[in-house]
Amino acid sequence: MSELAGRVALVTGASRGIGAEIARELARGGARVVVGFRSQREAAEAVVAEIAAAGGEAWAVQGDVATAPGCRALVDAALAQGGPHVLVNNAGITDDRLTLQMTDEQFTRVLDTNTTGTFRMSRMALEHMFRSRDPLGSAIVNVVSVSGLKGNRGQANYAASKAAVLAMTRVMAQEMGRRKVRVNAVAPGFVETDMVADVDPRVTEEALRMIPLRRLGHPTDVAPAVRFLAGPGAAWITGQCLVIDGGMTA
Repeated sequence: MSELAGRVALVTGASRGIGAEIARELARGGARVVVGFRSQREAAEAVVAEIAAAGGEAWAVQGDVATAPGCRALVDAALAQGGPHVLVNNAGITDDRLTLQMTDEQFTRVLDTNTTGTFRMSRMALEHMFRSRDPLGSAIVNVVSVSGLKGNRGQANYAASKAAVLAMTRVMAQEMGRRKVRVNAVAPGFVETDMVADVDPRVTEEALRMIPLRRLGHPTDVAPAVRFLAGPGAAWITGQCLVIDGGMTA
């Protein structure tokens, strides 16, 4: 299948975990992919090499989405390739602490990356998408979290950041629909990534008891949904959030 052939996709936080698998999946769909990373250049270049080995085309580009220059570097890389036609805002961090113990810096740092970074990336990409009047339309897919839907102890900052991104998703979908730009979100549950590996094992055990499918997710459970929302099969879907959590929030 090559439903994304001729499209340029920009994926932030794509050096590992869910972001890396999304980059691979979009490349399998025919997109040329900008693999955004903050610090793990070697890992990002490994993703690029995998895509190239499979016959695709990709570039590793450094940019910290918590800063305006970092966002600009990523978007400019996509512009240089004729895009972005697809933006996946995946980059995110956690810094868990109970509310009474959480510092202002911990709260702000998470929102700077997860929320403000998503806003800046989207605004910069939308400047191009708005002007391009692409007859096939453009797509933004924001990776949020079930934490932004139901809340988890110790994640006031993370849950707030993801709930805010979900709200932005709906606003941007309203604003950009007339320009054929679709804006949607996916909300993964407990997925086996480095981020979840750092969670207290007791939290993971409790999550497993709450998941009807009785397993943690894998990045390969999330990436196909992003590919769908980025492609023509979702041509009449915007402002929505697809929850991918094994039934935990059902």
